[in-house]
Amino acid sequence: MTAPPPPAIELAAVAKRFGAVQALRGVDLVLHSGEVHALVGENGAGKSTLVKMLAGVHRPDTGTLRVDGQETAFHGPLDARKAGIAVIHQHPTLFPDLDVAENVFMGRQPRDRFGRVDWRGMYREVGRLLGTLGVRIGVRTPVKALSVADQQLVEIAKALSLQARVLVMDEPTASLSAREVERLFAIVRRLRDDGAAILFVSHRLDEIFAISDRITIVRDGAHVLTASASELSTGETIRHMVGRRLEALFPKEDAEIGDAVLSVHGLSRAGHFRDVSFELRRGEILGLFGLVGAGRTEVARVIVGADRADAGEIRMDGRAVRIGSSSAALTHGIAYVPEDRHGQGLVLDFPIAANVTLPILPRLGRFGMLNRNRERAIAGDYAARLQVKAAGLGAAVSSLSGGNQQKVVLAKWLATDPKVLILDEPTRGIDIGTKAEVHRIVSHLATGGMAILLISSELPEVLAMADRVLVMHEGRLTGAFSRAEATQENVMVAATGQAAVAHGVA
Repeated sequence: MTAPPPPAIELAAVAKRFGAVQALRGVDLVLHSGEVHALVGENGAGKSTLVKMLAGVHRPDTGTLRVDGQETAFHGPLDARKAGIAVIHQHPTLFPDLDVAENVFMGRQPRDRFGRVDWRGMYREVGRLLGTLGVRIGVRTPVKALSVADQQLVEIAKALSLQARVLVMDEPTASLSAREVERLFAIVRRLRDDGAAILFVSHRLDEIFAISDRITIVRDGAHVLTASASELSTGETIRHMVGRRLEALFPKEDAEIGDAVLSVHGLSRAGHFRDVSFELRRGEILGLFGLVGAGRTEVARVIVGADRADAGEIRMDGRAVRIGSSSAALTHGIAYVPEDRHGQGLVLDFPIAANVTLPILPRLGRFGMLNRNRERAIAGDYAARLQVKAAGLGAAVSSLSGGNQQKVVLAKWLATDPKVLILDEPTRGIDIGTKAEVHRIVSHLATGGMAILLISSELPEVLAMADRVLVMHEGRLTGAFSRAEATQENVMVAATGQAAVAHGVA
């Protein structure tokens, strides 16, 4: 009987310390050819350190690295590449002004017999590589003209050109639509079937179970377990990741729901959404769900004055208001936490204190002089309430984890003391444990009387946190459900446009 081949890559009992922080403690990770192996854990669990070990960026302090069963050591990223390991990052690291083929062969362009770049051969080879992936991208297209999803495919083609046998995919779907995720998964399965070993790192458990053959869970730098995906449930995986049960991730408190604070009637914006009407009440969490392109964010942007409506009316406390800018929205007591916390929610190079108080700067000084003590007092108060973990209020926001950055965004808008808080994908890209903290904060704000519009593409989040659920499909409201009526089936029927099942929604 023939012995099974050794693992493509194996990390055995690896440990790594950075100063006083023990990032990894005796972790095992085994990747076999022809499988998709998921790596899951909260932020700070050690996933990034493991990925950087495989990429040759970090060396383990103790423990063993084996390639095809042979013990070895990577002295840098070049060694990892020579061993056939390629890392596909969440944000592709390409040269935007160069074309697709130039990026694939950057620094190692094929040469003809005279030592000149063989442009024709290079473009032909890249076309072949893209063809093996089953995608149509022009090899002469500048990378800056491509979507993030297509840029990731260029990275995969680059890995194949290096004859990579191990692909490490680090949060590859974070910026992709559902359709783009499906296309990526089809390519991942094709690569697996061709014998590649794939490490898939993600926060999205539904995707983990859809694509992976085995799952390794790490917590606090330690290996918790490795098991077949078929042997684990979502609830069990979460319990192993965070040390508590699934129900604890949605700490919904009972709130007293009062009169309508925000009313929207017949709101329309050509090409984006039409005839949207709803009321948001004091103490209520109103969920707004829809698939990508449904128009949810576009509605929020009109409410807060970032875009203009073509028709319709907005009322605050029963009075019609005209909101032409974000500052006007704040004047009327409406705060908006955007989906893109990096691009729209934070100034990453600024300290925490400056970010938190940015919208209320006029209140913090006189005659153009900023009262630093007041700034620190206000920022410190909200940072403490939201349990922001940082070295201090002077720490740059860029130094924080994704979850703590999201808390700073929340603190920034809560400091304006709003009546209405609009949250657009408030837990996207943060780990499960921090999601529970954000949910706790949101629920507590509602019990204090704040009216909250929760926009999310994560259906479990909407169903667990919302008092009522509105559903959009292709720019129209197609569903409105009470908490009791908002089942997964009812909401998805409305979200896919199969029926307008709602009270008063046509």
